[in-house]
Amino acid sequence: MNSANGLKFFDLTGKVAVVTGGTGVLGGAIAAGFGRAGAKVAVVGRRKQLAETLVEKIKKSGGEALPLIADVLDLASLREARRELQQTWGGIDVLVNCAGGNIPEATVVNDRTFFDLESEALRKVVDLNLYGTLLPSQIFGEVMAGQKSGSIINVSSMTAQKPLTRVVGYSAAKAAVENLTKWLAVDLAQKFGPGLRVNAIGPGFFLGEQNRRLLLNEDHSLTERGKTILEHTPMARFGEPEDLVGTAIWLASDAARFVTGIVVPVDGGFSAYSGV
Repeated sequence: MNSANGLKFFDLTGKVAVVTGGTGVLGGAIAAGFGRAGAKVAVVGRRKQLAETLVEKIKKSGGEALPLIADVLDLASLREARRELQQTWGGIDVLVNCAGGNIPEATVVNDRTFFDLESEALRKVVDLNLYGTLLPSQIFGEVMAGQKSGSIINVSSMTAQKPLTRVVGYSAAKAAVENLTKWLAVDLAQKFGPGLRVNAIGPGFFLGEQNRRLLLNEDHSLTERGKTILEHTPMARFGEPEDLVGTAIWLASDAARFVTGIVVPVDGGFSAYSGV
């Protein structure tokens, strides 16, 4: 097999890819990367202007893209997004569930203890991360089940496997996402055939608006927590959004056609390091 023939398995040309949370930093990078790899990309997000801006960026780079305004926790808006997508492009080949996040109220910081956490705050984080993955998988995955082919890629976190201090709600929610990934991989393969796959990416520490204040001081120096994280990351740096793109393309492509039910760490070695 020559290199050209080998690379064709990573080619997404003609595939229709849906990226929820596409208006976020990580989702946006994956969506743009899919566009460069030849996919038709549907950018799903609640913020219309941001979705349209990313779509224009993909188009200017020679790709094909469509903004879909929807809330991952609202079934009606997801069904409408699916209707619009099918009306435009027909089938669905890839779904990336990148919508998720944390809120300060579900985090144990300063003088707050576990016993001070409001159940409503914890519920919001679980809903956003778990149901924000489950519901799009039902709506868009149903199309894939009808085709008996497709790739669902969930986005987990290192905190699912190695629970971190402070982020109790987020850790629990992402652990549930990993369990759902494995359960759904088995269920869909058994009921709809080997052409339907479910995997997840487990990012390490990536700087974003939600965690920037925890990791960096106002002068951009590392906080104590930021220092500890990099001390436990063999590559000694935070991840960059583009670092997720190659793994996402692999899992979306025919190169991973016999891969299902796994979580791929993209973490600079964090999960491999014991600290000694």
